[in-house]
Amino acid sequence: MQKPNVSFYVLSESKAQDFLGFICHLVQTALNKSHESLLILVEDESLISELDDALWSYAASGFIPHQRLMLDAKISDSNINDSNDVTNAHVANAHTVTSALLAPVLLAPYLPAEFNGIVVNITARPVNNFITTTSNTRLTRILEIIRPDTASVQEGRQKYKHYQQLGYKLTHFKV
Repeated sequence: MQKPNVSFYVLSESKAQDFLGFICHLVQTALNKSHESLLILVEDESLISELDDALWSYAASGFIPHQRLMLDAKISDSNINDSNDVTNAHVANAHTVTSALLAPVLLAPYLPAEFNGIVVNITARPVNNFITTTSNTRLTRILEIIRPDTASVQEGRQKYKHYQQLGYKLTHFKV
């Protein structure tokens, strides 16, 4: 299996101020250059809602078609203790969720087991942490977005080291 290319986008203060706009622009650019599916990986539910709204209103004359994947209805917040629980909770249902995907862009707090394509990662963890051992996921590119704050930069360094140890081809852009 071919290893995905990983691109790190380190945002300037001005780009970070329009964080949602930058993500929408990056997604639209990726869609224009590829015919692959794209998943925006976000663990923060409020940020998922904000991105959902931003994708619908990105362009004055249109929108970025997308589908929002939700946590399984059987999973309640009361039995999810950490982000690993969220990932593990989807293992049983990931195959059925994937078969219902229709939009070219997915917005989710997890990585569906059958996902193939590009991932825009807006989480603190490397994308590999979301892939289960029973997964048939094939990633072609990973786009990591790093905000200009101390915590995000530190998380970015950790992810960079992680991908480097896996032998992924890494690129770095200051935007």
